[in-house]
Amino acid sequence: MVPPEAVELAVEVVSPESVIRDRERKPQLYARAGVPFFWRVEQEGDDAVVYEYERDPASPSGDYCRPAAHRKKLTVSAPLDLESDLTDVLHR
Repeated sequence: MVPPEAVELAVEVVSPESVIRDRERKPQLYARAGVPFFWRVEQEGDDAVVYEYERDPASPSGDYCRPAAHRKKLTVSAPLDLESDLTDVLHR
């Protein structure tokens, strides 16, 4: 088992059975465990959307800031430099 303080990024893929858990509970759990970054991947129509969460340094409880939504293209510089085309993710 990996200790939470060793995790830099957690990624959850939402399925019909896990919508509430992945949208509401998982961000709380990961933030409180100290995971700096959390991505939630969902299907929106025929496309993938990545919701990017980052811990709010001003939050006393370490909660995440409001997520950024990435559609069509994922471009991030933290916790890693990454650029990815999301338009074909669900069609493979």
